[in-house]
Amino acid sequence: MKPFNTLFYFLIGCTLFFCACNSVSNNNELTTTDSLVTLPFFNQPDWTPEWINKTDSSFNQIHTIPSFSFLDQNGMVVDEHLVKGKIYIANFFFTKCRNICPKMTNNLYLLQEEFKNDTSILLLSHSVTPETDDINVLNKYALDNQVDAKKWHLLTGNKKEIYRLAKQQYFAGDTVGFYQSGNEFLHTENFILIDQHRRIRGVYNGTLLVEINRIKEDILILKSESSLDVK
Repeated sequence: MKPFNTLFYFLIGCTLFFCACNSVSNNNELTTTDSLVTLPFFNQPDWTPEWINKTDSSFNQIHTIPSFSFLDQNGMVVDEHLVKGKIYIANFFFTKCRNICPKMTNNLYLLQEEFKNDTSILLLSHSVTPETDDINVLNKYALDNQVDAKKWHLLTGNKKEIYRLAKQQYFAGDTVGFYQSGNEFLHTENFILIDQHRRIRGVYNGTLLVEINRIKEDILILKSESSLDVK
């Protein structure tokens, strides 16, 4: 083969290789920038996840936690204004519980410490026996479990209101609890993740450490959604 032909084919080969590498690089960039991980919404007590785009006609009908008002362990009013624009985790417990509640409390403590310096994250624990879990009882429970009052609110109040909110709005008692009437005893291990617009974005078994790690990851996703104006 003549030297000229050898040089020609060599240059052609280099050009094709460069183009192929550049194409792979561009494809990777598109994969990174065009893919947005988002969390589903939960609109029904059977916990069916729904991915709803902002342009969907049903977007404005996404289930939203309504107004509420309770007192925390320091007698402070905790309502929808306190959680406005914040991500929070809701659960339901009672101080005399010796079964799943201690595990749930320990795991909420881990979340408290993980996001201790992040003012955009809150924890709301609602007592399902508010008639005995008054402010003084909750305050002692908070001290015993190293609860940071700025981050974690133990709530008491009208039992009927707590149960209505738990069953009908947070779906805390699953489908069985949703269709119950009155103040049938509510006991659930669920941790419920609420976004900055009071919409349900996740449900987790609050007794399992692996689920706590998943909550941490999902909170970071919600924060990313917020920065990209996913409202």
